[in-house]
Amino acid sequence: MEFTHKVSFLDMKTPYIELKHELDEAYQRVMESGWYILGREVKSFEQEFAEYCGTQYCIGVGNGLEALHLILCGYGIGKGDEVIVPSNTYIATWLAVSYIEAKPVPVEPDLHTFNLDPNRVEAAITSRTRAIMPVHLYGQSADMDPLMQLAQKNNLKVVEDAAQSQGTRYKDRLSGSLGHAAGFSFYPGKNLGAYGDAGAILTNDDSLAEKVLMLRNYGSKKKYYNEQKGYNSRLDEMQAAFLRVKLHHLDEWNQRRMKIALYYLNHLAGLPQLVLPYIPEWSQPIWHIFPILHKKRDNLQKYLYEKGIETLIHYPVPPHLSIAYSDLNMPKGSFPIAEQIASSELSLPMGPHLSLADAKYVVDAIQEFD
Repeated sequence: MEFTHKVSFLDMKTPYIELKHELDEAYQRVMESGWYILGREVKSFEQEFAEYCGTQYCIGVGNGLEALHLILCGYGIGKGDEVIVPSNTYIATWLAVSYIEAKPVPVEPDLHTFNLDPNRVEAAITSRTRAIMPVHLYGQSADMDPLMQLAQKNNLKVVEDAAQSQGTRYKDRLSGSLGHAAGFSFYPGKNLGAYGDAGAILTNDDSLAEKVLMLRNYGSKKKYYNEQKGYNSRLDEMQAAFLRVKLHHLDEWNQRRMKIALYYLNHLAGLPQLVLPYIPEWSQPIWHIFPILHKKRDNLQKYLYEKGIETLIHYPVPPHLSIAYSDLNMPKGSFPIAEQIASSELSLPMGPHLSLADAKYVVDAIQEFD
């Protein structure tokens, strides 16, 4: 189909063009070093990202899912244990729990913020619960203080799924520093994205940091001397070099996203069939995703596509309704809020290189539809 005006969901080419000189220098630096696994670039990025987020440790790993998995392993959580997770999230949150043979226990979100509802969590805690895993969904922080209070009361760990929240603030603190540990993804589409898979673990816990450092590298501190049955999950030197470049631009690029989000919020307000994201006073989202809810979501998405506007749905199938988790016997209707979000959520174009002119085109099209 030919479009007179095309708006991509996320521009993945222009970021390279803007940073071409710096990224090419990083590439040359790695290639000329002759060291490609757990070298200077990984160590430097770990130090820089830990300092940025305000934690003592950052351990680079292969991807965000493995970051969460290794944290749970490091805490000794396993078969017979339970981990509280949001009912609405990308399935990776649940998979990390399944990898250690523990049981994911879904809890519904607050419909306004899309994040785990602390008021519902306490009822889900049992004698087998070992951890709570909130997700800072779409780039907005979960309400962490009540979750940390519940964790302290019940001797639980709080593991942030911070995959979508690089630079997100909660009461003037950055995501990654809010719980006992955090798992980040640097998938290319993230606000801080690599050029391939990459992830990191952040924590202030000395013991956990020591354990995951071994777990990511075959369970060894010293080559060939294995203390645990570990894994191969190491942040790549090249990706670390690229991430170091992009980290310097993260705050500025997040500010660009905020300007687009503010435009959407101001100009889409009041449409009768559309629900805009809610921002609590304690939250400063970085708009990894700009989600709306619409009663005629599928019709709206089709209409926008015909106008040349690319949108996505995050996420059309809640984990409990996926075939992968059919063994948990959670039929449709088990988690109505998650199901409502899945059936009505639409993600609008967003990114640091989306122009206000394109945002206006999106807004005008939605207003015409409504």
